[in-house]
Amino acid sequence: MSIRINLDIELAKNKMSLKQLSQDIGISMTNLSLLKNGKVKAIRFSTLEAICSALNCQPGDILQYEHDHSDADLDT
Repeated sequence: MSIRINLDIELAKNKMSLKQLSQDIGISMTNLSLLKNGKVKAIRFSTLEAICSALNCQPGDILQYEHDHSDADLDT
């Protein structure tokens, strides 16, 4: 199982750069870049809330669950 981060899609929909989002919500470019590239293991709800507020979106617009077919093989 994996969670895909669609931050880049929401940024494009809002015609906003990562730098502008960083400035708007007060989170470093480095941390947002790591999130955008799926290199994080967790995200704080406060961070998710700030991103959703700035991009006028829902958490489900940013986070997407993808079923890993290899997990299904382990169940049988």
